[in-house]
Amino acid sequence: MAHRQNWSQIRSPHRFIWCGLFVVALLLAPSGLAESHAFTAEDLVTMARISDPQVAPDGHRIAYVLRTTDLEANRGRTDLWLVGTDGSGERRLTTHPASDSSPRFGPDGTLFFLSNRSGSSQVWQMPLDGGEAQQITDLPLDVGSLILAPDGRYLAVTLEVFVDCEDLECTVKRLADVAAEPASGRIYERLFFRHWDTWKDGRRSHLFVLPLAAGRVAGSALDVTAGMDADVPSKPFGGAEEITFTRDGKGLVFAARDAGVGESWSTDFNLYHAPVDGSVPPRRLTPNPAWDTHPVFSPDGKTLAYLAMQRASFEADRFRVVLRGWPDGEERVLTESWDRSVGDLVFGPDGKTLYVTAGDTGEVPLFEVDVDTGEVRELVDGGHVRSPRVASDLLIYGRDDLRTPVDLFARPLEGGVERRLTEANRERLAAALTGEYEQFSFAGWNDETVYGYVVKPAEFDPAKRYPIAFLVHGGPQGSFGNDFHYRWNPQAYAGAGYAAVMIDFHGSTGYGQAFTDSIRDDWGGKPLEDLQKGLEAALGRYPWLDGDRACALGASYGGYMMNWIAGNWPDRFRCLVNHDGIFDSRSMYFSTEELWFPEWEMRGTPWTNPESYERHNPVLFVDQWKTPMLVVHGALDFRVLESQGFQTFTALQRRGVPSQLLYFPDENHFVLKPKNSLQWHATVLGWLDRWLGEGDSQSSGPKP
Repeated sequence: MAHRQNWSQIRSPHRFIWCGLFVVALLLAPSGLAESHAFTAEDLVTMARISDPQVAPDGHRIAYVLRTTDLEANRGRTDLWLVGTDGSGERRLTTHPASDSSPRFGPDGTLFFLSNRSGSSQVWQMPLDGGEAQQITDLPLDVGSLILAPDGRYLAVTLEVFVDCEDLECTVKRLADVAAEPASGRIYERLFFRHWDTWKDGRRSHLFVLPLAAGRVAGSALDVTAGMDADVPSKPFGGAEEITFTRDGKGLVFAARDAGVGESWSTDFNLYHAPVDGSVPPRRLTPNPAWDTHPVFSPDGKTLAYLAMQRASFEADRFRVVLRGWPDGEERVLTESWDRSVGDLVFGPDGKTLYVTAGDTGEVPLFEVDVDTGEVRELVDGGHVRSPRVASDLLIYGRDDLRTPVDLFARPLEGGVERRLTEANRERLAAALTGEYEQFSFAGWNDETVYGYVVKPAEFDPAKRYPIAFLVHGGPQGSFGNDFHYRWNPQAYAGAGYAAVMIDFHGSTGYGQAFTDSIRDDWGGKPLEDLQKGLEAALGRYPWLDGDRACALGASYGGYMMNWIAGNWPDRFRCLVNHDGIFDSRSMYFSTEELWFPEWEMRGTPWTNPESYERHNPVLFVDQWKTPMLVVHGALDFRVLESQGFQTFTALQRRGVPSQLLYFPDENHFVLKPKNSLQWHATVLGWLDRWLGEGDSQSSGPKP
């Protein structure tokens, strides 16, 4: 596959299509629209967000979720929308003040969905051609995920229950008893005692089946995962993609962690099969000690496809596509020779093709994979493709890039021209000026090719020189690629007059598994060298970058890198921004809840391999710290504990380094609340303005 150097060298015409559509949007913008302005954090926070497209059985309509943001109420809300696969007939289906989500079509075209409009999350049903939505479940607990059998005879939902309870009422009573107890202490006997942002209370997410008749529940909920000490779907980010009905509707295949007391240091997820009648306990299908997930059946039901890693305890191993004859046929790895990690997958209508997404050189294209040969062919490039679906002879998918949020598109299965189906942010994109972007490459560590992106200021003037926001991604196995991010979006800096530079250093995803693996036990080595060489390469390539006015920013591993830069590259930047970053690698191990992560990265525990934890430990270089730093941390971050941020701020203050601490008592590893996000951006951009001068290409001054 040819490497992409910049936007003008892309093989696909998509980028030119995007530009043309943007111009059309400007021409068609309503006359009452506010005057154009540089992109702001408020533009970012209030963008409409499309997700979860679902194709109707007739193949002609798509239901999807649209999230909007109410700044006054400080929350997002979601509604259901409908659009034809030809782009016609777009309309809003739900208008209730509550949030509606998870649209799922029944075989007759009736739409099932989740809503909290009755006070708790329950399953609702509505006809698409007229009529009111009706609640069809009244369970005593909130419904999590929703899955519908292909023939419409069963509904599967997930509920949080105590595993040792015989019925749902037992869980309800126990929760009430705990709430009434005057003593607040909790006793834990094993990890996890907390995870991501939630303290454990003994409940598990279990999978329940309800029979349906004429679109109505015709029986009680049956826990087909009864007795399993595991969460279905997985936490904190698992969803309905981890669960599927068999094509005959008589069983469910789902992923669950199979770790016993080692849950905190294991990534051993396996696939299980459970009959809908609960006649036998779930049967484990995959003995693989690593991660198995995302089960999908072929249209004829004779083949199960799923994603599988090979190395246990490594959360960023490559996901390969595995095919299994159903139910007990042979298995074969379909994509072993393709050095990319698969994300989404869906069968074509004839079962001979799989359509998949995978990170590739700073983008996430859509590929087709031949089921017989494993041959891979790229279908859609340019940006980040999401949620592929098949509608008769069309592929439906979402796509976004560094300038535009997700919209839905359609493309014929066999050649033809792509068609845009939605323009969810048409007016806002016509008014908010964004910065052009370009991908570049350079010789990084060991002279290996490394890629990055540069985003120009929104109101770019080639005669000026611009200060730099040098963004460092987290993970560390991640990517600052060609997508529209709602937390670390370079357009927020471009709109404020800064140029954004982002480097996919060694350890990043989408460049082959060896490139991803290379960061193990070398957090401060190869990545730092790539960042140093990448910044110099950008300065040499783009004369409008002002190398004397640069600030580095990062979160999670990117925050770790801010602390590492402070001690090992202390003279380069005028300021640093550290969000949820690691200060002390050793204490980090004993405070995080996901122990598989440091144990893989550092090749053991602090007592079995102490040298690894100390080799690239930021705390050992505090004596070199002198660069002004803004520290941001959330109280509910249980992956990188708030104590890491507090220690960073304490070290800065004790050394007399100019510093600020922005602390969110109600946020986790991310900043999710709309007004908190606005405060975050105002504080971060204010920090850059303070040390770089206003982001308006002023002449450079002395370094701090």
